[in-house]
Amino acid sequence: MRTTSIINLFRVSLALIVIVASGSALTGFLLLEKSEKDAAVINAAGMHRMLAFELLAADQASNTDEVERISGDINQRWQHPLLEFHTNDPASDASTIAVTARQHWQRIERQLSAAEPISYTSVKDYVEQLQSFVLALQHKSEQRMTLVRGALAVSAFIIVAVFFFLLYILRRRIDEPLNHVMSVCRRLIQGDFTARAHIESNDEIGQLSNALNKMSDTVSYFYGGLERRVEQQTAELSRKNKVLSFLYDTARSIIVHSYDYANYQDVIERLYEVGEVDDIELCLLTEEGSRPFLQLQPRPTSKEPCSSQSCATCIKAGAGASIIDDKMVYRFVLKREDQEYGVLIVRCEPGTQLEGWQQQLMSSTADQLALSQSLKTEEEQVRRLALMHERTVIARELHDSLAQALSYLKIQVTRLQKAVEKQDRAVIDDVSTELREGLNSAYKQLRELLTTFRLKVDGSGLYNALQTTVKQLSEQSDLAVQLDYRLNDIPLAPHEEIHLLQIIREASQNAVNHSQGEHLHITLTQPAGSDIELTISDDGIGIPENAEKLNHYGLAIMQERSRNLGGELEMRQREEGGTIVWFRFTPDYLLQ
Repeated sequence: MRTTSIINLFRVSLALIVIVASGSALTGFLLLEKSEKDAAVINAAGMHRMLAFELLAADQASNTDEVERISGDINQRWQHPLLEFHTNDPASDASTIAVTARQHWQRIERQLSAAEPISYTSVKDYVEQLQSFVLALQHKSEQRMTLVRGALAVSAFIIVAVFFFLLYILRRRIDEPLNHVMSVCRRLIQGDFTARAHIESNDEIGQLSNALNKMSDTVSYFYGGLERRVEQQTAELSRKNKVLSFLYDTARSIIVHSYDYANYQDVIERLYEVGEVDDIELCLLTEEGSRPFLQLQPRPTSKEPCSSQSCATCIKAGAGASIIDDKMVYRFVLKREDQEYGVLIVRCEPGTQLEGWQQQLMSSTADQLALSQSLKTEEEQVRRLALMHERTVIARELHDSLAQALSYLKIQVTRLQKAVEKQDRAVIDDVSTELREGLNSAYKQLRELLTTFRLKVDGSGLYNALQTTVKQLSEQSDLAVQLDYRLNDIPLAPHEEIHLLQIIREASQNAVNHSQGEHLHITLTQPAGSDIELTISDDGIGIPENAEKLNHYGLAIMQERSRNLGGELEMRQREEGGTIVWFRFTPDYLLQ
């Protein structure tokens, strides 16, 4: 079907206006051109009338020369092209009159040639013929002007009619349809994709309307699809956010503090909500057992826990899914480092199954619960090892100090028995002195052991523990104790801090008891950037020659602790007086 083009209609209308205007203008131009020639002919005819009366006057005056001149002038004027044109146009009334007038002149001219006098009547008839000729030209010019006015009126009417026709077409086929299309566009801009353009035409605006409707349908389709996708993505992101939040909270709780069995109930309940499952159950087993010691289900559920007396089937089957009693049963084993702690069971109604994200969530939760159980087991093992280590330390301390003192006293008691049997007074007195000193030393060692067992380096670090020790030493004696601590940027292990603290306490206590000095300096440094050096110096009387005997147990304790740290311990006199205890060892962080 061919479409009616508004542009073509406008082109035809404008062409019609141009043709009508051009035709009327050309017609008027031609008619006015002819009217201009008629005026020249009228002017020439007027001259003929004047010359005719002059000729009559000259003839009556017998002025032959004047008669010849006027007669020649009249003949010459009859040769004018305009008069020739009118006299040779047989279809014109004015031409007939002009021929008659010229014949009258020819008769007058023959009279002049025959030397006959010209009568007034003949001149008057000639002039009347010229007057008729002029009137005929006037009527002809008036007819042309009437024709020009008519042509202009018709042209104006046609142009005005075409103009109003174009206005009508513009309003009916352009203005109103465009306003309708614009209203539809505004509704589409506002998001109303149900708006439709109702224009039944085959022109350009009709085609534009159809295109706009098709575009609206397409945009509406894609927009609806986009909204559905946005809703789906929003729901998916919301679900993922819940899943990630649940996994993050679970992992954070496991890292911050160990889970107990009460926490697992909260995990299962949140997993029930986040995982969007109907039936979920957690069974925990011991390392050797096959029967769950704890079965957990979310409290809102009405499902009964598994009645099986053995979980070996689920554990041995491993992770996966199987159909049991027309239900799809998924198993997620809590396993870490070849150790199985239980199984997480999810049961689906017939015809349904877990989606990919649900399986991944259950698997991740099972891994986290397995990690929690593993950490709990490791923590308990660490506590057992710490308790065993502490007992070993206590046994070693008792063996190195109090046990040796008691052995020494036992030997002295044996000497005393033999001396009593022999009644050796000197030996009895010597042994009594030894027993008294040994008991005092054993009691002292007992107090030191009690202090050692209570000794701890809390969260405030070694520096604060040393400050407390310095304060205690200053209160026990008149010594001015100074502490130079330069290990703030060194990560010491807990056992290193304990051994250093005990060596410092033992050496400082010896200085308080035996140095008789005024100042005590404690220095902890790392001079070469590797080994740590400890120096404890005083300005007292110096170390005696029998220092090993006088303070055997204290020196033995320091030597034992230095060996535990893999270091070197040396005690000597200072050249300027006093005693210095020097100890050096390599910290664990440099040995890794």
